[in-house]
Amino acid sequence: MILKCQNTMKDICMNRLYYAAIIEHIQEDHQMLFLMGPRQVGKTTTCNSLSKKYKYFFYFSWDNLNDREKILIGPKAIVEVVGLESLMDCKPIIVFDEIHKYSDWKNFLKGFYDSYFNRASILVTGSARLDIYKKGGDSLMGRYFLYRFHPLSVGEIVDQTFPNTEVRLNPIAISETDFDALWQYGGYPDPFIKANKRFFNRWSNLRFQQLFQEDIRDLTRIQEIKQLEVLANLLKFQVGMQTSYESLAKKVRVTGHTIRNWIEALRSLYYCFEIRPWSKNISRSLLKEPKYYLWDWAQIEDLGARAENFVASHLLKSIQFWTDAGFGCYDLYYIRDKDQREVDFLVTRNDEPWLLIEVKLSSNKAISPALSYFQQVTGAKHAFQVVIDLPWVNRNCFEETRPIIVPAKTFLSQLI
Repeated sequence: MILKCQNTMKDICMNRLYYAAIIEHIQEDHQMLFLMGPRQVGKTTTCNSLSKKYKYFFYFSWDNLNDREKILIGPKAIVEVVGLESLMDCKPIIVFDEIHKYSDWKNFLKGFYDSYFNRASILVTGSARLDIYKKGGDSLMGRYFLYRFHPLSVGEIVDQTFPNTEVRLNPIAISETDFDALWQYGGYPDPFIKANKRFFNRWSNLRFQQLFQEDIRDLTRIQEIKQLEVLANLLKFQVGMQTSYESLAKKVRVTGHTIRNWIEALRSLYYCFEIRPWSKNISRSLLKEPKYYLWDWAQIEDLGARAENFVASHLLKSIQFWTDAGFGCYDLYYIRDKDQREVDFLVTRNDEPWLLIEVKLSSNKAISPALSYFQQVTGAKHAFQVVIDLPWVNRNCFEETRPIIVPAKTFLSQLI
């Protein structure tokens, strides 16, 4: 029987997979829960939806002046607003949004958590990676769990329930309308819901301005904003290619060291992500050059590059969710050797090769011989050539262990 996703676009965006993950965490764990991901990906909307389920819900945003004043006063001001010194019939939910912009955020959270973890469930959301704030402050080790919050994906559109296993054994068909909107307008909720080119263009321009005129200014020491914008634009045209820092440095007119630092800043603010080569047990492998992909694949005009980025984003979301949810330790690589053999992606599970994935836009390409070669070399259980334009097939891709061509609509529906 063919299963169809019946939810509307708006329903999907309001009922995110991460909502189920948050509920499970609140019920099972006492640690703080950190939700980190790009601007406008749905973190705040998802957290605010908790107010419908929980009697006591409090939201404090560093970007709100009144909330910021309370945070600066210290934990006692929050305690007074929430009423933590009074008898309550259930734990309140307290959300701190964008608090990483506060220079002493670690000490604030550490002190608040150590004093009140048994009286409240604490959520922390932010639009920058936590590891750019390693310096200074006491460690939060053991005091939080993390979910990395991603844009919508095929798997999340067809099923927003918390998974019991890594992959769905039964694929679910995504509607052509939803798939086309996801492909053309990306997985950020607003443009996905609107599915309108003019809205997408306006939204994209505003998001780009916020990144470079607000986030870069507030969270980094980079002064050469215009040159950084040039670098960001160049990366759009290098998706899936091995990165030459020196070549980029010549085009942007800065040093290679500066290019590395700037790309790291763009990564920390969720503009792009890095995939490095896998070299273990690969003779004559490439050991250094990473590839970069965008968090918003809809910004990529070249359709072949967009196809590769589309699948890369789905894989990154899946491996990070599986890791964050405790299914194991997963990572994402590409494979290329000096004999020019290459496979787009390798997913490892607990440091062992598991999935090989080659991406094609069209079904008119024969299966890549590199899949069979690298499956033998790495011992990966599965080797898939994922094709964007193939129709959905009601079969479990993961039943196959031989190299095989599979529809993106089927394969991606089995991921997160």
